[in-house]
Amino acid sequence: MDQFKEKYGPWALITGASRGLGAEFAIECAGRGLNLILVATNETLLRQMKDLIEKSHGVEVRTVALDLGREDILGVLAEAVKGCEIGLLVCNAGISSVKPFLKQEQAELLQQFYVNARSTLLLTRYFGELMKSKKRGGIILLSSASALYGTAYSANYAGTKAYNLILGESLWYELKKEGVDVLGFMPGCTRTPGFDKHNPRPGLFVPVMSAEETVADALKSLGRRPSRIAGFANRLAYFLLGRFLPRRGAINAVSGSMGKIFRPLE
Repeated sequence: MDQFKEKYGPWALITGASRGLGAEFAIECAGRGLNLILVATNETLLRQMKDLIEKSHGVEVRTVALDLGREDILGVLAEAVKGCEIGLLVCNAGISSVKPFLKQEQAELLQQFYVNARSTLLLTRYFGELMKSKKRGGIILLSSASALYGTAYSANYAGTKAYNLILGESLWYELKKEGVDVLGFMPGCTRTPGFDKHNPRPGLFVPVMSAEETVADALKSLGRRPSRIAGFANRLAYFLLGRFLPRRGAINAVSGSMGKIFRPLE
């Protein structure tokens, strides 16, 4: 715990931190002694997280209610973190969708792109530079297993997550010599409000992880590897896809699974 705080403290900035994986990242980082800046759109949920964590872990928590699809997010967050040395950045915020691409409005697609990918680009560039100057720090970019293969009914979402994955893996190499650890992290099916809102039917052979399990995997992997798929069963499944199926077959398999789990055409 002391080594984690020394490397990635004293402050962690976590986006999408009001619930789901973001909330779990906040709890786990607080448990390791880091002060927190929590960013999300829902101010009420942020306040609840702040009260919960401050009472249970005794760390300082600041909240920023902010739509990461806005043009001015970097200026807003730079002002909000004045006086705080950010040692860990977790770009977790994301908009998920499960529906045919052509049934999504342009504004919806652009908002998803801005929140999932543009905000990750801006925050990683800004805080990565500050971490480089201190010769320490960590950045976790939330991707998705859908980043590995074309995924029907999540085309735009998968595209944004592929961007995050490749950005993370590339910066793992670039920044490791600067003392900054970067991880592109791919949760599989994880029980969160965002997952549940699509009324999934995962079936017997699709593992659904808890948020605690997924976040623990991410924090354990930071500083050890450029990217990680959460959960042994998920890693095995995607290894077998790549080993035994041509890319066309893998895309068919992944997309067919999406259709069965989420039933987007019903």
